[in-house]
Amino acid sequence: MKKRALISVSDKTGVVDFAKGLEKEGYEIISTGGTYKTLESAGVKVIPVESVTGFPECLDGRVKTLHPKIHAGILAMRSDKKHMDELEKLGIDTIDLVCVNLYPFKQTIMKEGIDLQEAIENIDIGGPTMLRSAAKNYQDVTVVVDSADYERVLDEIKGGGVSLETKFRLMYKVFQHTAVYDTLISTYMREKLGIRFPEQITFAYEKAQDLRYGENPHQNAIFYKECMPVKGSLAEAEQLHGKELSYNNINDTNGALDLLREFTAPAAVAVKHANPCGVGTADSIEEAYKLAYDADPVSVFGGIIALNRPVTKALAEEMSKIFLEVIVAPDFDADALEILEKKKNIRLLRLKSINAPLPENGYDMKKVVGGLLVQDYNKGEVYDDFTVVSKRQPTEKELADLKFAMKVVKHTKSNAIVLAKNGATVGIGAGQTNRIWATEQAIEHGGDNTVGSVMASDAFFPFDDCVEAAGKAGITAIAHPGGSVNDNLSVAKADEYGIAMIMTHRRHFKH
Repeated sequence: MKKRALISVSDKTGVVDFAKGLEKEGYEIISTGGTYKTLESAGVKVIPVESVTGFPECLDGRVKTLHPKIHAGILAMRSDKKHMDELEKLGIDTIDLVCVNLYPFKQTIMKEGIDLQEAIENIDIGGPTMLRSAAKNYQDVTVVVDSADYERVLDEIKGGGVSLETKFRLMYKVFQHTAVYDTLISTYMREKLGIRFPEQITFAYEKAQDLRYGENPHQNAIFYKECMPVKGSLAEAEQLHGKELSYNNINDTNGALDLLREFTAPAAVAVKHANPCGVGTADSIEEAYKLAYDADPVSVFGGIIALNRPVTKALAEEMSKIFLEVIVAPDFDADALEILEKKKNIRLLRLKSINAPLPENGYDMKKVVGGLLVQDYNKGEVYDDFTVVSKRQPTEKELADLKFAMKVVKHTKSNAIVLAKNGATVGIGAGQTNRIWATEQAIEHGGDNTVGSVMASDAFFPFDDCVEAAGKAGITAIAHPGGSVNDNLSVAKADEYGIAMIMTHRRHFKH
């Protein structure tokens, strides 16, 4: 019996050569619509699908292959005599290979100004149905959804037939592909309906790159990016130079980008092990970097630098003086790139959309064993309003530094304390199991610069010990959310030391 292949593809890359290869191996080619025209004009002897079904395409092409003569030919189990007798009785021939890729739903909804109806018209029905039918019957039918598999399939056919192992792998690729396709559709509809947290949820990701290693060298790792591009995300970055990124590089750089989004003025963020170790804002990016570096020149060694302005030659010369793992910026001047590329291993990432805000409907997610934690991004201002609770009013300069410190503490692992002065961090206490340790750590890091600085806390003070430590260290103003039963004790202690204290009424835990 002559073998038959059904080919119906939206993406026609390589399809003519594939069809010609199948034809050379004795396959009859069945096709539909645009694929039929493409193959016929290329000289492939092709049978229109309506000649097989005995029924014309209808409803503007919505119905082409949804017919028993197609699906029975695909789904019949060749080893089942009853199935084969039934095909013979019904006058249906088998289909031995199905090559289908789907309407470009993702590409459609990414265009500007696309309305709901146009999106709906690009939801494929017949394609997924044929793919799933062929995949279900993979032992008898070769199913091809990816043009990258054309060559391998042809080679195996020439060698005597596609192996069961290859057919099984191709079957897997179909169900993976249709799962992602359906996820993109459901995500689009969910956003149209404004549903934030549905009863069931799926997410679609595609491979971005292999990573050098995971959190530790003995762990393998890979980076997947969301199928729908997210502006300003690390997945959009272009690596210009350096070694492969590692798991920790990506995690730390992502944390740096999260904090960098808080600033519109020239800003530099230094990160080590997912925590900021130095942050500076100034009138120029060079000065911002100097402030960030001077905040903690010890910890920045081997760290990540994120910048919201292009890297200049002068800035590159300064950064080249120390060992850095990653520099990410919206661009690099040519002479700056030349300087930094002399360092063999440093990763240089260009992220043109680095200043883009977080997506309006995105999710912040964390995987736990057996489940997934999902929440909104911690977006917006660090506080919408505040209350002065101390006897002394903060100065305008103190208020500016307090807001700056709150932006940094928002992106520091809890329990977190940040000291700041003149648009730069002075000391950071991060990831401590109690707040007084975080306070003491920040004060110790700040050293002599602690005097005259301000302090921000990501959550309330359970006792007045942190305020007392701040007073003894010469800190002049404090911002914290408030909400403790002992708030009055902290306020009284602030008044005792002449500290200006504001309550922001908004907590910023980061775990």
